[in-house]
Amino acid sequence: MSRWRANEPAIADHGLIGDLQTAALVALDGTIDFLCFPEFDSPTVFARLLDADRGGAFTISPVEGVVSAGQRYLRETNVLVTRLESSSLELEIVDFMPIERVPRPSRVVRLVRATHGVGRIRMTCAARFDYGRSVPRVELTERTAALATPGGVRCYLTSSVPLEREGDDVVAHFELRAGAHAIFVFAWGTDKPVTETPNGKWAARALRRTIVYWRRWIARCHYQGEWRAAVRRSALTLKLLQSRRTGAIVAAPTFSLPEQIGGARNWDFRYSWIRDASFTVYALVRLGLNREARAFARWIAQRCEEAKEPGALQSFYGIDGRRELSEQLLEHLAGHRGSRPVRIGNAAFDQLQLDIYGELIDALYVHDKRSEPTSRVIWKHLTDLAEWVCGNWQRPDQGIWEVRSGCQEFLYSRVMCWVAVDRALRLASRRRYPAPRDRWRAARDAIREDVFAHFWSEKVGAFVGAKATSSIDAACLVMPLVGFLAPTDPRWQSTLRVVERRLVRDGLVRRYDMEGMDTDAGSLTAPSFTICSFWYVECLARSGELEKARAVMKKLVGHANHLLLFSEDIGSDGALLGNFPQGLVHAGLIGAALAVR
Repeated sequence: MSRWRANEPAIADHGLIGDLQTAALVALDGTIDFLCFPEFDSPTVFARLLDADRGGAFTISPVEGVVSAGQRYLRETNVLVTRLESSSLELEIVDFMPIERVPRPSRVVRLVRATHGVGRIRMTCAARFDYGRSVPRVELTERTAALATPGGVRCYLTSSVPLEREGDDVVAHFELRAGAHAIFVFAWGTDKPVTETPNGKWAARALRRTIVYWRRWIARCHYQGEWRAAVRRSALTLKLLQSRRTGAIVAAPTFSLPEQIGGARNWDFRYSWIRDASFTVYALVRLGLNREARAFARWIAQRCEEAKEPGALQSFYGIDGRRELSEQLLEHLAGHRGSRPVRIGNAAFDQLQLDIYGELIDALYVHDKRSEPTSRVIWKHLTDLAEWVCGNWQRPDQGIWEVRSGCQEFLYSRVMCWVAVDRALRLASRRRYPAPRDRWRAARDAIREDVFAHFWSEKVGAFVGAKATSSIDAACLVMPLVGFLAPTDPRWQSTLRVVERRLVRDGLVRRYDMEGMDTDAGSLTAPSFTICSFWYVECLARSGELEKARAVMKKLVGHANHLLLFSEDIGSDGALLGNFPQGLVHAGLIGAALAVR
């Protein structure tokens, strides 16, 4: 029986903090209710978002209850401020994760400040390790709690106020009046106990360093257009998704948040999809943020060196490069608002997804063009990738939407294979690198001819999503964006109108209406897929429909949460659904903003 509670926070009711090793979601009620420790794809320590009873949470709240709440980021940082108001007290919780010059185990710092009035506050740290399957043993001194499991996992909570044990939890009860503060630090454990008690001076220094780090980083972003706030927030969010240790970029920091409430499409996104990461790199480089591309290229080079055959890549990997990411069901968790099953791992890891080669080589091509030349080491790997595409582009695959109903020949996969070979040819010419140019040109031309011969339907008046069907796939919206054909091409303009009739509702775009796909995701009641909506904006802008593009863009940005964050989907009621925040969506927002000037 489902145990979800009607008052559980919605997906949108959260902000994100992180330290480039992991990330936490902080709800509007002041609760950290999602955190994997010590890495993005490690087991959870807090997962109230997936089960209010068993998941675990880190809560700070006025004892007399909250009458209003709000959240904001400190200007151009990933430092989150949650404001809580009770009948007698106004409270600010400043949440951040310090980023040190030399990486060290992750820490969550919670600075609690009374801004007006006086009142009692309760802190509850209910850590539940291993996805809620393990309750820690608590070893307590006055202001330090060591939380340990039989498996050797250890975390520490240190506090500026006295701590107590309450069952399996660590709690604190204290009073604050205007101007006073309390500090809590939750840290991944070491073999030595933490003896330092956090004080105001220490917290102020850690906060200042964290603010400086984020403001220096975003200062390199050169976008100053109409959508400045949304673009810079998207960039800051994308930066949070890259592992400082490996260079991998996760698709989202969460798992099993549902595409539809009560539905079964609940996937684990805490891994590095080559597609999503490449879109992220592409977006950041276009903003002048280039260092992330360099780190990701090194990570990709390692994956190429480990490939079973030259040029053959998985669609995604663990952040440390591991290949086996088998799915498991967590039957003991209720799921977000009763949405089950709760999954970790992702069975799509061994799918064939041909489009990843186009996104990857395009991202590295743009990095070469706008930032720094491609090294000969990377070029050798790109040559292998392009050669592999030339030999495999005709194969059916599972495509961008990772269908589990069998392989098909998808339009999007075919177009992105063309992109892979086209960008490899361009890069070879620019850098005068050795390459089998004649073979690549022949393959590129053959792919293009195949698309026009087998994916254009006179009957439908559009490029169809899969060969020998009359289906429409919103992924076709990338065709003019990657230069496969001109945005004013009559065939493209006809396709765009068909997409609008079949898939667009009030500016929001569903993924597809394709045969052989998952019926719930293709139905009229399915949520819209947010990346497709931003692609639609960019298509309109490139087609010269700037006013229409601007109107849709304004409507889309209005669907973001209170912090300008997006998840994977937008429901028919406007609710954000799916894993949150999703990097692919924020990369798409940046592309749309650059197009709508």
